Amino acid sequence: MRSEPRVQLLLRQMDEAFNARSWHGTNLRGSLRGLTEPVAAWRPAHTRHTIWEIALHTAYWKYAVRRRLLGLTRGSFPIKGSNWFRPDSTPQIRSFAAVVKLLESEHRALREAVATLRDADLERRAPSRTTTNLTLITGIIAHDLYHAGQIQLLKRLQGLKRGR
Repeated sequence: MRSEPRVQLLLRQMDEAFNARSWHGTNLRGSLRGLTEPVAAWRPAHTRHTIWEIALHTAYWKYAVRRRLLGLTRGSFPIKGSNWFRPDSTPQIRSFAAVVKLLESEHRALREAVATLRDADLERRAPSRTTTNLTLITGIIAHDLYHAGQIQLLKRLQGLKRGR
C-alpha cells in the first residue's frame, strides 16, 4: 500500500462517517442497524422522507460521487432515476434489507475508488466540473453524517430509544 497521507485520512473519515467506531456517536450504517421495515417506511408527514428513502438517497450519492471521481458515465445505478426514490416506485428494491445491502455495496465501491487516488489527485477537477475531488469526498462524508443524524431524529419521533 502506498503512503498517501491525505487520501488515508479521507478513507478513515469515510469509514467513521459510515461504519467505523468514532467519537461523534452513531454513524450512517449504525443508524440503520436493526430497523424493521415499518420503522424504515414511516413517513412523518406527507411531504417528508422516510428512513427507507434516506438510505436509498445516500446510496445514490455514493454512486454519483464515485462516478464523478472516476469519470464514468451515468446509468449504472441499479435503480432508474436520481437523488430521491420512493419505495413504491423502486420495484428492484423489494425490502429495506436490500436497500441497506445496496448502500453497503455503494460505500465499498466508493471507498475503493478513493483508495486509488494519490494526494495530488485531490485538487484535480473532472472535465466540465467546478468542484475538486477533495470537495466531492469531504462532501460525501458530511452527507453521511447529516443523514445519520436525520435518521436518528426520525427514530426518536417514532418513540424508539437511542441505539435502536
